[in-house]
Amino acid sequence: MPKFRFLLLVAVAATGLLAVTPARAAELLMFESAACEWCERWHEEIGPAYGKTRYGRVAPLRRIDIDRTVPAAYRAVRGIAYTPTFVLWYRGREIGRLVGYPGEDFFWPLLERLLDKLPAAQADPAGRTKG
Repeated sequence: MPKFRFLLLVAVAATGLLAVTPARAAELLMFESAACEWCERWHEEIGPAYGKTRYGRVAPLRRIDIDRTVPAAYRAVRGIAYTPTFVLWYRGREIGRLVGYPGEDFFWPLLERLLDKLPAAQADPAGRTKG
């Protein structure tokens, strides 16, 4: 019986921790292909820094290979014809997208305009989205 109480206590404690842990509601979905040269360029120029930026904290990157089965949670995304295509995903729906990779100088401002479409509380606790 003491083992059961211990397991029950652990389960209750874990439930409490999950309740106070904020869920990441936004993601930046990157639809890509192994044959995509522009995807490779994005990974060289932006990829190493993305997760360290405020953008990466607001909308963590999720890579989706269009040549494989798209995860069920993202099958509602339609019309992916070119790679890379970046889709801002928030609470189960598309907020906007960037088709193609225009280079490092243009990517960050375009991404910021996309992130500006998020509710202010999601964009940043202080209301900023700048990387």
